Amino acid sequence: MAAGMIASRNLESPTAIPRTISKLPEYDLETVRRRIMDTDCPKQAQNSATVTVQDELDHVSQHEEENGLSLSSMFDDDDEYETLPSSTMGTHMMAGAVAGVMEHCVMYPVDSVKTRMQSIKPCPEARYTNVFNGLTTIVRKEGPLRMVRGLHVVAAGAGPAHALYFACYEKLKHTLSKTPGRNPLANAVAGSVATLIHDAAMNPVDVIKQRMQMYSSPYKNVTECIRDIVRKEGLQAFYRSYTTQLTMNIPFQVIHFVTYEWGQEVLNPERRYNPGTHVVSGAVAGAAAAAITTPLDVCKTMLNTQDKYVLSQRNGVAITGMTTAFRTIYQLGGARGYFKGVQARIIFQMPATALSWSVYEFFKHFITTKRAQ
Repeated sequence: MAAGMIASRNLESPTAIPRTISKLPEYDLETVRRRIMDTDCPKQAQNSATVTVQDELDHVSQHEEENGLSLSSMFDDDDEYETLPSSTMGTHMMAGAVAGVMEHCVMYPVDSVKTRMQSIKPCPEARYTNVFNGLTTIVRKEGPLRMVRGLHVVAAGAGPAHALYFACYEKLKHTLSKTPGRNPLANAVAGSVATLIHDAAMNPVDVIKQRMQMYSSPYKNVTECIRDIVRKEGLQAFYRSYTTQLTMNIPFQVIHFVTYEWGQEVLNPERRYNPGTHVVSGAVAGAAAAAITTPLDVCKTMLNTQDKYVLSQRNGVAITGMTTAFRTIYQLGGARGYFKGVQARIIFQMPATALSWSVYEFFKHFITTKRAQ
C-alpha cells in the first residue's frame, strides 16, 4: 500500500514535467505547431468529462456511415462541411480560384479609381472628390473601357494566386489547431504564410495593373507595358514593392482572417454554410483591415506606379524601397498623404472581401456536398 502511494506521488511530482518540454535547440516546426495548439479554446478542457460519450457517438456515426445510414445526412443538409473528409485541398483551390477571379473582376472599376486617388501628386484632370465622382469622370472623359484596362491580366493572375492562398490557409488552419477557425493565433499564422505565397504570385500582376490604371498611362496594352518595364527598369521592377506588399498584406491578412473567423464565431458558431454570415463577416473584416493598413497601401502604389508627376519633384530619380516611399509621401503630402484614398480603399475592400468569402464558401460547400453524395 505504501509503495503504491509513493509511486502515485512520484507520477504526480513536478520532476516529471520537464520531460515533456523540449529544450530550445530541439524546437522545430512540430514543436511550434504544438505550442500554437496550446492556445486552443479553453472550453475543451472544461468538456473533458464528456470525451467518453463523444467517442461513443463518433463510433456510432462511423458505423452509420459505413452502412450508408448517416442520420445527419438524412435530416440535416447543412453539415459542418469544413470537417468533412471530402473538403480536400483540391476543393479549397477550386473554390479559391473562382472567388479570386470574381472578386477582382467585379470590383476592378473601383480599384482603378482607388489607384488614382492614392496618387500623391495627381494631375488636375485626375483629381476626384469621391469614388462615384471618379467613376463618372473617367467614363465621361476617357470612355467606359478605360475602367477595365489591365483587367484580363488580373483575372489570369488572381485565379492561381487565390487558389494557393485559400488552400494554404485552410491547410495550416487545420494543421495548427484542433478547433479550426476558433484559434486566433493559428488563424493569424495561417494567414501570414498564405500571404507570402499569394503576394509572390500577384506582385508582378499588381505592377502591370496599376500602371495600366494610372491617368494618361503611356501603354497601349499589357504586352507593351511588360516590355517597357523590362527594357527600362529590369525584371526587378516587378518585385520592387514586394517587401512593402508583405509589410502591408501580412498585418492586413492577420486582421482580415482573425476578424472574419471572430465574426463567424459570433454569428455562426456552429460553422454551417450560412451566406448571410459570410457576407457580413467578410465585409467587416475587409473594412477593418483596409482602414488600418492604408498608409502601407499608398506606399505600395507609389512604388508600383513610379508616377511621373511625383518623379518630377525628385528630378526624375526613381523611388526605391519602403523608407524612401514613406519619406516622399510625407514631403509631398504631409501626414494626410498617408491616408490618400482611404475612403476608396474601404469602399473597395468591403464588398470585395464580402464577395470573395461568400463565393468561396458557396463553392466550397457546393463541391464538398457533391463529393459527399
